[in-house]
Amino acid sequence: MAVQYTYISDREAKELICEIGKRVYNKSFVAANDGNISIKVGDHELWTTPTGVSKGFMNPEMMVKMDLSGNVLEGNLKPSSEVKMHLRVYQENPEAKAVVHAHPPVTTSFAIAGISLEKPVSPEAIVLLGKVPVAQYATPGTQEVPDSIAPYCRDYNAVLLANHGALTWGRDITEAYFRMESLEHYALMLMYSDHIMHKSNELSTGQIAELISIREKMGIKTGGIPVPGIDKKIRTAPGLQEEMIESIVQKVTEEVLKNVLK
Repeated sequence: MAVQYTYISDREAKELICEIGKRVYNKSFVAANDGNISIKVGDHELWTTPTGVSKGFMNPEMMVKMDLSGNVLEGNLKPSSEVKMHLRVYQENPEAKAVVHAHPPVTTSFAIAGISLEKPVSPEAIVLLGKVPVAQYATPGTQEVPDSIAPYCRDYNAVLLANHGALTWGRDITEAYFRMESLEHYALMLMYSDHIMHKSNELSTGQIAELISIREKMGIKTGGIPVPGIDKKIRTAPGLQEEMIESIVQKVTEEVLKNVLK
């Protein structure tokens, strides 16, 4: 029997969005009125940030409640036009319960350069993020944006938006936000090692396999590394047996050898 997810209350969601907004703003992941945040509070309902308001200066009364079809249910302000990205993540990935969009400088620089973040150099990045691809460029606020990220919502934990910024999601707002922090930290390390020092020692296949095993046991079934020969529904089903996990780790290792460690 599937375990029913317990959503947080409307009040908690609005307060958490304001808290995360301050953190995003104070870390310079956004400037002025950039970025947006959302949290699901039901199977078909979410709270999100309003348009035209700095993420560092929000209060709970500013938040906007919407359904997954984009209809405003509560709130005196308008939602950001970029909430379409959030809605698409929720529509494509039922496990996602919170989404963060920001413009962290180093990560966004990789997005501008069209460089995905996938080098296996950091244990934390492999466990928390996995591969982070670059979605094709789309004009902000248009339907092109959610369409551009749709292919990545289920099997990845984050995506770079070409010439724009980054999007992360998670099983709660803390996980979604920490992935944004980890993403910028990972990008900063790659910038120093690859583009300033011009040297990065990649982790071995065995080391990567151990990290992927840890990731699986933490309940993170995503990360952008496909598992050939294993049905997706079986791979992500609750209560996956330990021997199945070990089999998956082996297949992931083979795929890493083929696609990552070139």
